[in-house]
Amino acid sequence: MADDDRGVAIPRFRTKPTLDGELVLLRPVTVNDVAALTPMLRDAQVRRLTGYRGDPGEAQLRAWYGSRGDQEDRLDLAVVEKATGQIVGEVVLNEWDADNESCNFRIAFVPDAHGRGLGTEATRLIVGHGFTRLGLHRISLEVYAFNPRARRVYEKAGFVAEGVLRDALLWEGERVDAVVMSILAPDWFKNSRT
Repeated sequence: MADDDRGVAIPRFRTKPTLDGELVLLRPVTVNDVAALTPMLRDAQVRRLTGYRGDPGEAQLRAWYGSRGDQEDRLDLAVVEKATGQIVGEVVLNEWDADNESCNFRIAFVPDAHGRGLGTEATRLIVGHGFTRLGLHRISLEVYAFNPRARRVYEKAGFVAEGVLRDALLWEGERVDAVVMSILAPDWFKNSRT
């Protein structure tokens, strides 16, 4: 928490930064990003890998993305591929637990944006921001067993498997485990120096 000019505690998540990497730029997501992000939400493979079952209409998406900048307990950033200037996905820190200095992380990309290191860099950028600027101690996530590509990205960024939520997802008649992973601030700072 930080204090505003009246001495009132405000969450650090209120500030929506722009984070600049070599391959990607992370910037606050806006209502104007709906068209670029809609393919991510409609793609069958993305929906399967993330367990996403929603089917929001354009009005719902515009309301959702239009309100992200007002959220004080989460951070939603668009992932922009610097080489093309195209929005290729989103990264989110959510489920903020101020008492325990922790939150959840999730990431999703539009079809055909994989395999170029964009997800790895975007993950490292937002995790680094969480530890260095937001004062988080722990960032966690869940990844489904049928998404080994995502798990490799998380491991490259320093996430460690903590356990398995057995049969956590029922997807088209198949029960799928979810692996719980996390990264702690001391580990991040130790590994970022090497």
